[in-house]
Amino acid sequence: MSEAHGNGNQISYTSELARKGIHLASLGIPTIYLQIPHHVGILILMAMTAVSLLIDILRHYHEPSRRLLMSVFGNLLRDHEVHSGAMRLTGATWVLIAATLTLSIFPTIVGVTAFTILIVSDTFAALVGRRFGVKRFLDKSVVGTLTFILTAMAVVLTYDMIYQLPTNYLIAGCVGAIVGGVVEAGSVSLHMDDNISIPFSIAGTMMLFEWVYGIVGSASFIHWLP
Repeated sequence: MSEAHGNGNQISYTSELARKGIHLASLGIPTIYLQIPHHVGILILMAMTAVSLLIDILRHYHEPSRRLLMSVFGNLLRDHEVHSGAMRLTGATWVLIAATLTLSIFPTIVGVTAFTILIVSDTFAALVGRRFGVKRFLDKSVVGTLTFILTAMAVVLTYDMIYQLPTNYLIAGCVGAIVGGVVEAGSVSLHMDDNISIPFSIAGTMMLFEWVYGIVGSASFIHWLP
């Protein structure tokens, strides 16, 4: 999750840095996914998600496990992940769920673009927004949202350069970056975990552009990667 206004869900900036460092490690998911067969990658993600879900269940219902996990990761967890009466999933579990769903449902180039933006842009938007954000935009800050959009466009441009993708991908991806930035900024009001809303809004936008390209007879980009 990105910057949060109000102290109810804040952790220290140092803990935020550590949390986002772990978040960035999730870039290994699309990197590895692009090197192995699709079905193998999905099976690995499903297994990792199941393990993470089990850890969350133990953290909530098994007191010895809870004490152990809190002693190690407690300072990295947000209030709603710790003090809620109902069982709440950690951000790590939501990221794995997002990866599994996004890469399962959408074509490869769309899925990896959307998920990579989630990891990169959400991280930088949170850190920049918390440190420099003053003027608000929806639930977040103007500077945080701009950081999200600019870094998201950088992700799109990077994939475009690496895989020599058609211009239509670049257009769809950049518009998706803007949509994702707005959705991220309104994530609190949407009452939806932004680890899900961000990649799905980006991927959905890109697929909408692909559909329009098909209608007007313009070049497709979704099959550019296997």
